[in-house]
Amino acid sequence: MPYTLKIAHLYGDLMNTYGDIGNILVLNYYAKKMNVTLTSEIVSLNQSFDPKKFDLAFFGGGQDYEQVIVSKDIQSKKKDLTDFIEDNGPMLAICGGYQLLGQYYIGAAGERIEGINALPHYTKSQDHNRFIGDIVIKNAETNQTYHGFENHNGITFLGTSERPLGTVISGHGNNGQDKSEGAIYKNVFCSYFHGPILARNGELAKRLLLIALKRKYPDADLSKEESLIIKPTY
Repeated sequence: MPYTLKIAHLYGDLMNTYGDIGNILVLNYYAKKMNVTLTSEIVSLNQSFDPKKFDLAFFGGGQDYEQVIVSKDIQSKKKDLTDFIEDNGPMLAICGGYQLLGQYYIGAAGERIEGINALPHYTKSQDHNRFIGDIVIKNAETNQTYHGFENHNGITFLGTSERPLGTVISGHGNNGQDKSEGAIYKNVFCSYFHGPILARNGELAKRLLLIALKRKYPDADLSKEESLIIKPTY
């Protein structure tokens, strides 16, 4: 394998709702097809995040209890995570991870859970309601359609420097109001899709891996990797 990539699995021992760890398994599957040796390392409580050590980061979802714990700890990683993001480091953040990259999240009990404000969105909670069910969105940049399953109480509103991962075709999305789902900021991709998202949307996995490869190997000829055909699984 001519290429190597290392993933930081942020709070992988705490933030793994609905099998979100499957996203790393899917990335590893496609990495092998792209001649990439992929390794992962959990970065959790009381551990530092080295932005120079990792080529890719994944941040899964969790319940409010875990999010409160992570919210307190992640403040010590705020600068390094923000540096990684601003240096165009690729990241996939799902549900609770998505919320904690933003300004704040109002939990179901009304408590304010602080994010790291690396991205400008914020999240409120719904009263006695959740967005649950299948969801389909369309990405405006690639014209690709993404399929998934959403299950969240939070309603997220994007900032001016963010664009949605996709426009909702069916389902609820970020807030059930503006037809947006997820967020893209630089090379950070956020979503409420569980399931996990990459298992049904292999083209997004390929996109993340290519971003990481081009960032680490700027002079490499990646035409073979770019030409990998991924068949839809939905």
